[in-house]
Amino acid sequence: MSATRIPPVDDEITEEVRANLDRAIADLTVGADAWSRLGLDQRATLITETQASIARHANDWVVAAIAAKGTHEGSMEGEEWISGPYASLAGFGRVAHSLTLMAKGESPLSGVKARSAPGGRIRFKVLPSSLLEHTLFHGFTGEVWLKPGVAEDQARGEAGLGALRVGENGGVGLVLGAGNIASIGPLDVLYELVAFNRASVLKLNPTFAGLTEAYSAAFKPLIDANVLRIVNGAAEVGGYLTRHPGIAHVHITGSAATHDAIVWGTGATASANREAGTPVLDKPISSELGGVSPTIVIPGRWTKADLRFQAEQIATQRLQHSGHNCIATQTLILSAEWKQKEEFLAELRRVFDRLPRREPWYPGSDRKMDTARSSYPQAEDHSGRLLVEVSEATSRDLFATEYFSPVLGHTALAGTGAEFFRAAVEFANTELDGTLGASIAVAPKDKRAIKDFDDILAGLRYGSIGVNAWSAVAFLGAPFTWGAFPGNTLEQVGSGIGVVHNAHLIDNTERSVVYGPYRAFPRSVLHGENSLFPRPPWFVTARTAHRSGAKLSAFAAKPSWLKLPGIFADAFRG
Repeated sequence: MSATRIPPVDDEITEEVRANLDRAIADLTVGADAWSRLGLDQRATLITETQASIARHANDWVVAAIAAKGTHEGSMEGEEWISGPYASLAGFGRVAHSLTLMAKGESPLSGVKARSAPGGRIRFKVLPSSLLEHTLFHGFTGEVWLKPGVAEDQARGEAGLGALRVGENGGVGLVLGAGNIASIGPLDVLYELVAFNRASVLKLNPTFAGLTEAYSAAFKPLIDANVLRIVNGAAEVGGYLTRHPGIAHVHITGSAATHDAIVWGTGATASANREAGTPVLDKPISSELGGVSPTIVIPGRWTKADLRFQAEQIATQRLQHSGHNCIATQTLILSAEWKQKEEFLAELRRVFDRLPRREPWYPGSDRKMDTARSSYPQAEDHSGRLLVEVSEATSRDLFATEYFSPVLGHTALAGTGAEFFRAAVEFANTELDGTLGASIAVAPKDKRAIKDFDDILAGLRYGSIGVNAWSAVAFLGAPFTWGAFPGNTLEQVGSGIGVVHNAHLIDNTERSVVYGPYRAFPRSVLHGENSLFPRPPWFVTARTAHRSGAKLSAFAAKPSWLKLPGIFADAFRG
C-alpha cells in the first residue's frame, strides 16, 4: 500500500504569523552559523551571561508561572522556584563549566571519578562534584551509567559532543516546549545549542503563553546572539514549523500521541504511513514523552517515623505540580507479604488528606480524572486525589495509561527481599508503559541484605532511577542525563528517544542513578546514616519551600559558602 503525506496547510495561520515565523528561522540560520565560528571560551561566556540574566529575572519568571497554574500562595510556590529558575541556573552554570574546561584542553569529565557497574558498564560519579555541593546535598550521590562495553578512556575522550566540533553548523531546530515544568523548554534549547550546535525556535505550549515576557528577558543574551527565538501559538503554528524547510530537527516534550501525530499523521493516514514506513515528518526528531512511572517499596521493619517520611516522599512523587508531571509516580509496587503494607497505606492516606486541596490545572485533566474514576469505581477520593488498588479483580488500565493527574495506584507482588526486588523489576519492565524513570524505597539494612542489589538494579530498564530519592532529582541535577532508557524507535517510541541536560556532555549514556538518604536529619544520623540533609525542600509537605527554593536559585546562580546557612535554616524550619 502506498502511503500518503499530509500536504502543508498554510492557510491555517495568517500571512503575518507566517512571515514572523519565517523571519525567526532566517535570523536563527544566521545565528547558527555565527555560533559554529565561536571559540569554546566565547561559548562559555555567552552561556554564563545567560545564567546571570536568568538570575536577574528569576522572580518575574516565578510570578508568571504561578499565574499560569493558579498555584496556591505560600509553600507550594517553591515548586516553581525549584523546577524553574533553580534547575535552569544549575544547568546553565554546569554547562558553562564544561565548556570552560574544554577551552583549557581538558575533558568535561576531568576530575570525575569512575568505577565499574554490573554488565560490563562504567559509571561516573557526577554528584557531588565539589566540597560545596557535598555540603549542600549531604547524603545524596549520583551516577551516570554508560552503555555496556563503553570504556572509561573512550568516554572521557568523547565527552563534549558538539563542543568537540567547533566549526560545525547544526542548523535550526524546533523545540516544542512542555506546558507543565517551566525549565524544560529552556534546558532543551541549551542542550540543542551545546550538544548539537543548533539554534532553536522554542515554541511555547499554550499553557505557558503568559511566560513569554519573562522568558524573553531571562534569555535575552541567547536571543541577541540569534540562537534563540520564542514563539507562541496553537497546533497550527507547530504544524507549520515542523514542515518548514528551514527546520533541521524537532525535539518534543509531550505525549506519545502528539509525537506520533507529528511523525506519522493522524487517522487512516497514520496507519498507512506506519505500514509503509514513510513518516510525514521529513527530518529527525528526539523526544521525552513520559509514561507510567513506578516506585518499588522493598519491605522491611520500618518505624512509625520511617513510614511517615516515606509516605511524604511518595506523596510528593505523585502530587507535585498537582500530578501534572511526566515523571510522577503512578504505580506503587508493594510486597503482598509486607506486614506493614496496610500501615504504610494508611500513612499515605493521611498525607493525602492533610494537604490543601488543589484543583488540577493542566488542560484535559478533568477528562483524565473521569477516565480513572470510570475504570476504578472503587477508587478512594482524598480531597480530589485518587488512590487506587489494582489487582487481578480490577482493570489494569492504570499500568498502560499515563493519567498526568493526581491518580496513584498500588499493586502487590509476592515475596520479600531479593526475591521481591527481582519480581518488582520484572513487573516494572514488562507491565508498565514507558521507561523514563523509576524510584525505589528501601531501608539501609534491607538494601545491605540484598547482596546482589546492584545487579538487580542494573536490570531495571529506566532512564533515571532514584534509590531513596525521587527519580525526578535527576531532572533537577544538571550533570545527570534526562530521557528514556535507550532502544526506542519511531515506530515504538515509548518514553522517547535521546537525552537532554547531561552537563558533562557524555556520549553513549544509558541511565542516571540518584541515591538519597532513607531518613531526614537528625534521624538519619541517629540511625547511622551519613547524611545531614533535612526534609527535602521539594517535598509537598515542606512548609518553607518557597523561601528555600528562592535561596537555592540564588545559590545556583553564584555558589557561595555564605549562602548555605540561610538555605539550611529555611529547610529545617520547613
